[in-house]
Amino acid sequence: MSVQTQLERVAPITTPRARRRSSTRFLLGGGALLGVLAILAIAAPLLAPHDPEAVVVREVLGAPSFDHPFGSDVLGRDVLSRVLYGLRVSLLVSVSAVLVSTIIAVPLGLLAGYFGRWVDTTISRTLDMILVLPAMLLAITFIAILGPGSAVAALAIAVIYLPILARVMRSSTLIVTRNEFVVGARARGAGHLRVIVSHVAPNAMGPVIVQASVLSAFALQLEAGLSFLGLGTQPPTPSLGGMLSDGRDVLVQAPWVEIFPGLAIVVAVLAFTFLGEGLRRAFDPKGVAE
Repeated sequence: MSVQTQLERVAPITTPRARRRSSTRFLLGGGALLGVLAILAIAAPLLAPHDPEAVVVREVLGAPSFDHPFGSDVLGRDVLSRVLYGLRVSLLVSVSAVLVSTIIAVPLGLLAGYFGRWVDTTISRTLDMILVLPAMLLAITFIAILGPGSAVAALAIAVIYLPILARVMRSSTLIVTRNEFVVGARARGAGHLRVIVSHVAPNAMGPVIVQASVLSAFALQLEAGLSFLGLGTQPPTPSLGGMLSDGRDVLVQAPWVEIFPGLAIVVAVLAFTFLGEGLRRAFDPKGVAE
């Protein structure tokens, strides 16, 4: 057996068509799953069988039943209704945080990568000051200054992921600016603004889109962690992290109080992860299909 045959058996060669099929599977799977979760969150007022904040003493820690498919919690509130509304809050906070971070990071990364020199140094060193701080510590600092709440949590998460997205945009811009079509545009007398908007930005956005989709999964986990600590969404507004905190003392007695919000977090994170993997394979021609 030749060396080439042995290498092909260990690492089979994949064709562009196989890579496209692989990326399509992840994109469709993640997009469909995320779409279902988004529909459930948006339609929560129509789908929720009960008021998520209604306290019913006689149904405290009620087991799953026809009237309460996910059971009830320590205050007799319907878990299914609270999961639907909590999913809405978690998706809204995570997506809005990453969106705000992306809107700010893209122009910063473009300027740093395109102009370089002192512009790059000023922007990069400023963002590095944020990057060196632990994510949870930075979020807690923001909340300690501005107060708890879902809006403050979204702002804190946006600041946390700002340097990451800006660095990705900067690196992508550095690569794109070396291409011949950018050099040709400059040679034809195009101004900096036209080159950036028409040539650099559209071709440098791919890695940022991939990174933003992946960070959305981490943002959802971070929001759930802050709510679990009582620093994110405040009661009585339902939140997945808050539901996990409420049910930790009755995990043995009523496990459904913890299981269903935990599963909602897992499914949402998987949806963002699959979507990010599909985008990565779609934008990366060297991706290896499974």
